[in-house]
Amino acid sequence: MTIRTILVPVRGDGKGEGVLDHAEALGRAFDAHLSVVHCRAKPEELLPYSTMITESMRQTILESARATAADEEAHLQGLFMDYLEARDIVLVEEPPVPEGRVSASWHEIEGHQAAIVAVRGRLADVIAVAQPEKSGVSGHKTLESALLETGKLVLMCPPKPTDRIGGHVCVGWNGGAEAARAISAAMPILEAADKVTVFSSPHGLEDKLSADDLREHLGWHDVNAEVTTMNVGATEVGNMLLAETGRAGGDVLLIGGYGHSRRRELVMGGVTRHVIEHADIPVLLVH
Repeated sequence: MTIRTILVPVRGDGKGEGVLDHAEALGRAFDAHLSVVHCRAKPEELLPYSTMITESMRQTILESARATAADEEAHLQGLFMDYLEARDIVLVEEPPVPEGRVSASWHEIEGHQAAIVAVRGRLADVIAVAQPEKSGVSGHKTLESALLETGKLVLMCPPKPTDRIGGHVCVGWNGGAEAARAISAAMPILEAADKVTVFSSPHGLEDKLSADDLREHLGWHDVNAEVTTMNVGATEVGNMLLAETGRAGGDVLLIGGYGHSRRRELVMGGVTRHVIEHADIPVLLVH
């Protein structure tokens, strides 16, 4: 098992290059393929629904929307090609990936980014998305869609650039099913890491697998992990997890996402929400 495909959804929000940077930083260790998908709104969705307009005005709005979308596509695709040249990434449209190289392809799809990610992400090994802004809605929808609709490993990319992802992997472990699923999905990254550190809180570990159980499991995969216990209450786990990861020098944090949610309306609570809102390093999540 390895990582061969990384889905990178982009749109005209200025965050595409940052997400691509993180995807490339992760993918380079695996000679992965970056499937870059430009998500643009359908022109019909830009029509005003609460106001009566003439057919002539309707056509004018649609033509303007199509022209704007075409200009945005040309601009972003130009930036994409410049990026590939600067990073020595080869452009390919179909497998196989050239040996020893990161490759990429460009795809243009109409629709909401969250909906596109929910479908295209099902066959990706990793989905790279931008860290949502606290005040924004669309970024949260894309991250939720990647996590809750695909079951795949999601790389949340903060604005801060990075040169490498996976050299020192820090793991947030609570013994739950989501955390175990995260370990399984990220095993290629853990196996390739120079160092793995597991952070665990005794809170809520009753009748669950301990950090020592995880260390033994990783040992069977030739991963030598260090275990650190965080003696904090449940409400402080997220804050302490980020602080300890920073002190340890981790370049990525791996956690199970939304482990305590029962309904979509409740998913933005707890440790996951705190990490999403406050992380300044890349975060790998699985639901």
